[in-house]
Formats: sequence, C-alpha cells, structure tokens
Amino acid sequence: MTDAVHHAASTTEADPGKGPQADARPGSGEGGRIRVALVFGGVSSEHSISCLTAANVLAAMDPERFQAVGIGITADGTWTRWSTEEIGALPDQGELPEVTAGHPLTGLKHLDGGCFLVDNDGARAPEPIDVVFPLLHGPFGEDGTIQGLFEMTGVRYVGCGVAASANCMDKHLTKVVLSQAGIPVGPYEEILPHDWLADRQGCLDRIQNLRYPLFVKPARGGSSVGISRVASPDGVVEAVEAARRWDPKVIVEQGLVGREIECSVLDGHHGEPPRASLPGEIIVHDPDGFYDFDAKYLTADSLATVAVPADLDQDTSDKVRRTAVRAFQVLGCEGLARIDCFVTPEGEVLVNEPNTLPGFTRTSGYPLMWKASGLDYRQLVTELLELALERPLGLR
Repeated sequence: MTDAVHHAASTTEADPGKGPQADARPGSGEGGRIRVALVFGGVSSEHSISCLTAANVLAAMDPERFQAVGIGITADGTWTRWSTEEIGALPDQGELPEVTAGHPLTGLKHLDGGCFLVDNDGARAPEPIDVVFPLLHGPFGEDGTIQGLFEMTGVRYVGCGVAASANCMDKHLTKVVLSQAGIPVGPYEEILPHDWLADRQGCLDRIQNLRYPLFVKPARGGSSVGISRVASPDGVVEAVEAARRWDPKVIVEQGLVGREIECSVLDGHHGEPPRASLPGEIIVHDPDGFYDFDAKYLTADSLATVAVPADLDQDTSDKVRRTAVRAFQVLGCEGLARIDCFVTPEGEVLVNEPNTLPGFTRTSGYPLMWKASGLDYRQLVTELLELALERPLGLR
C-alpha cells in the first residue's frame, strides 16, 4: 500500500479499497453475477458527458462479478434499452455522443420480487435488477429526481439519496446547510425568482455588498453551464438573465483569492467513516477565465488542467480532506461526492460546492485523485457497487 493510502487512512480512520465484500451473494444475472443497470444520457446539458461516462464504467466493471444492462435516456426524456456493445461504442460517435431514438422503449418497474427492467412492447421477459448505477450528470439525474424513482421501485443504487442529491444540487441550499454546521463558505447572495421579478433593484442592491469579480450561476446547474464572470456592476443584469435561462433561481458568489482544490470522498462500509483521497488542484491558465464547460470537456489542456495530487503541504492537505469528509457527512451524502474547495493565502479552507456525481471518466478528477491514493478505476467502480449493494432499502 502506498504512503498516500496510509495517510488517507489515518486522516479519515478508514482504508480505501479494503471494503468487506459483504454482497458476494449470488445475483440475478447469468452465473449468479450481480445485474447492474447503467443509466446514462438524460435531459441535461451534460447528456454527452454522461454517455462517455457510461462507456468508461462499463469497460471497468469486473465481468466475473457483474452483468451490465443499459438504459439510455434520450435528450427528450425517453427511456430506451441499450446493449453493452452499443454502450461501448458510444465514444465512436465523437466527443459529444448522444442517446439516439430507435431503440426499444424500456423502464424500471416494481414487481413481486423486487425491481425489474421491463420492455414496453412485452417482447422480452422482465429482467430483475440488483443495483442501478446512475451516470446522469446535472438536472433530472443528480438532483434527487431519479433517486426518488429508484426508491419507489425498491432498487439499490450508487450514490446519494433523494434529499442529499437535491440539497447538493442547489448551490444556495448547500451553503445554508454547510454554514449552519460551521463549515466556512464564501460570501454570496441568492436571487429567488419572485424577488427578481418583483424587486429587481433590491436584488441588485444586495449584490453590491459583494466584491468584484462576481460569479453568477444557475443555482441548480452543473458543469459550469450558464455561469458568467462579472467584473463590474454593468454586467450583472445580463449575467443574471443568462443564468435564469437555465434555472430561475440564481446564486451570485464573490470571487475568492485562492487555489481551487478538489477532494474525492468515498463512503465507508457498514457505518465506517467516509474516506478522503489526496486532493487535486484546478489550474486555470487564463487569469481572466474560469473552469467552465469548455475547459472541463472540450479544450484538452489549453484552458485548464487538474494537477493530481495537488502541491500542498501536509497540514493543508490534511485540513482539506478533513473538511471534505465533514461536508460529506453534514450534507448526508452516500456513496461518493467530490468536494470542491478554495484554499486562501492565509490557509483557510472554504467549501465551494459538492458534486454528487462528479465527472467519472477515467481521466476525470474524481477517479484520478483516487488513483493517486492507491485505488484504480476498476477498484473504484467495484467499491461503489459494493457500497450500494450493502445499503438498506427505504429510510436510513
């Protein structure tokens, strides 16, 4: 075991990659394998990224333990069945693949004996599903909506539950919960839909309490879509209207001086504490830019890179990881989350936001941070499925 993993264990009192394989019981798949429904695509601006994630996760699943079935959700919300061969070929569509129509319509349904994958035309017998791996980024996938469906159909699933998903998706509610728990966050103002329509000037007056530059964001968006960097009051109204095109609720954050540090958190087994990876750092090469959708997904290393592990002294690294684990717990997260922070020149750690389904391709920050901590991509996928399988159904 590497020094990085030993250190992660001492920081969080748990050892990454050493989960008790409590669910080695036979599954519903062929040869007793665990049948896993991979759900991808979806109704969000991150549809294509979800497709790439599905192909990566499928390739990493242990074929001796898991049998995958595919549920692709089109951009208009239609659920379709996809074979593993079709999922694996999604990257061949290019950098922005999509779930296309023309596949058999399908869905999840609660029947006697559990949750089943059911084709609408009845041509195929219902297939039992042991666990769902939702790979949907952004709205209608990461915000508690589909998690509620999984709860109603009585199936275990990877990741956070309904309330934690919803609260973490809403940047305003996240800051409220963290602040009440004494976890520092940066200065901000929220703009509720009725306030903007009834008292726009009052909203603008409140914003003037913040120092420029400001970052104006859809409160419940993902992958930095709809975000504007505003350098002066002249640009605020336009930026708010741009954010409102994605979400009628807007949050305005004061720009912070500091380093953008991320930390991957993985839940513990059977009540053990969550585990924190070595942190990574987002390095934006344009001094006037920020880590937007293009920088994350479309421009390789030209606008930003993620340095893993981050070049931090031991005390600061430990503080980031303790803060990340505490935020994970306070927000009620399960399974996984990436906790994004700012580290100020004075060494203060401020939580920016959590991501309950962070970028999850092989080259994304979340798995890279775990790889640097001694847990490779296949092990990480296995850990997440094991955590989901051992979690009870219903309230917990």
